[in-house]
Amino acid sequence: MAVASGARLKWTSDLDKSVLVTNFEKRGWVKSSFEDGDWNFYWCSVYTVRSIFSVDSGIRLSDNQMVCHFPNFYELTRKDCLVKNIKRYRKDLERDGSSLAERDELGRYIHLDFIPVTFMLPADYNIFVEEFRRNPATTWIMKPAAKAQGVGIFLINKLSQLKKWSKDNSKVNLVPHTKEVYVISRYIENPLLIGGKKFDLRLYVLVTSYRPLKAYMYRLGFCRFCTVKYNASVNELDNMFVHLTNVSIQKHGDEYNDSHGGKWTVENLRLLLESTRGKPATDKLFDEMHWLIVHSLKAVQNVLSSDRHCFECYGYDIIIDTELKPWLIEVNASPSLAYTTASDRIMKSCLINDIINIILPPTGLPEWSKIPSRESLGKFDLLYDEELAQADAREQEVKSRTKQQRFKGHHEGVRKPPTWK
Repeated sequence: MAVASGARLKWTSDLDKSVLVTNFEKRGWVKSSFEDGDWNFYWCSVYTVRSIFSVDSGIRLSDNQMVCHFPNFYELTRKDCLVKNIKRYRKDLERDGSSLAERDELGRYIHLDFIPVTFMLPADYNIFVEEFRRNPATTWIMKPAAKAQGVGIFLINKLSQLKKWSKDNSKVNLVPHTKEVYVISRYIENPLLIGGKKFDLRLYVLVTSYRPLKAYMYRLGFCRFCTVKYNASVNELDNMFVHLTNVSIQKHGDEYNDSHGGKWTVENLRLLLESTRGKPATDKLFDEMHWLIVHSLKAVQNVLSSDRHCFECYGYDIIIDTELKPWLIEVNASPSLAYTTASDRIMKSCLINDIINIILPPTGLPEWSKIPSRESLGKFDLLYDEELAQADAREQEVKSRTKQQRFKGHHEGVRKPPTWK
């Protein structure tokens, strides 16, 4: 399918979200249908993109078609795949002798320690039991690997609770043939609190290419708060209003506030931290969050299909502990585009607008170089550009080599004193 110069783009979507439709209509785009194949821009669900790229589908995207997910997006966004790929990435770096994989005297990664200790069940059950017995007073959080919005999550601090769960759950048995996989992670028991309440960060990251890796960070992320003050007591382990920040859960609480939706801007968080912890510590925290995002993307770079027809906006969920250390909790392939407040609607509408401006040039037709102008970035900042990073590395190498040659030449030209005998 070809699009004539000046023609209006045709869009289609599985999602009936006003922040999408409004943006498309503002551009004068024309609504089409996926079945006809007469479309240019498809904001689809993760289920649809898997069928599009299925070898059995017979679908072949044309040069003028784009979709909002990479074919095997789940390598980053399924909880078990995320952990598996980060662990593999660290081992690969360690095997290659990279300083990034350096460990401390306790065996912890110094630079890549940004996910809690995590095991996959049922496969890692015996290993988990050994770890649990080494630290019997630890609380663990159990999550279905492929579900979202807090569905199926619970906390345990006794092995008997896990055994009871396995017996009560008719779908899951602790045997390798289980269909549904769970991840169990060490719970962050010392979360940073604001107003006595636990919160996490939802940060938006746009990836336009994996090879070479190009990623952009959105400035308008937000904090999601629990509605009940944090309490680490074992008596509160079952109270999800204390422990889980998901809006889909918190909006059902008695303390939920419709006016602000339990959300706070990242800008407000930064101002608070600068005033209470100081600017250097706050800058270090944000640098470390950017660091963990880049390395989580690098961890899947070689296993994720980087199709030129694709882009993806991820929702990163990060928890900060009392030491101002960020922990990556999960990555969402379809961060919610629903809104609970007017400011939420404005922010998400702006997000979609800026995404489109980055991935499509002013002509409205895809350009596979995907190098946007500075004006097109809107409220996105370039987070990582592999080509630029490699160019900088080459430049530094040339400078270093030149400096060494000059140093060597200088010393070769110096007359040495006679050797005393």
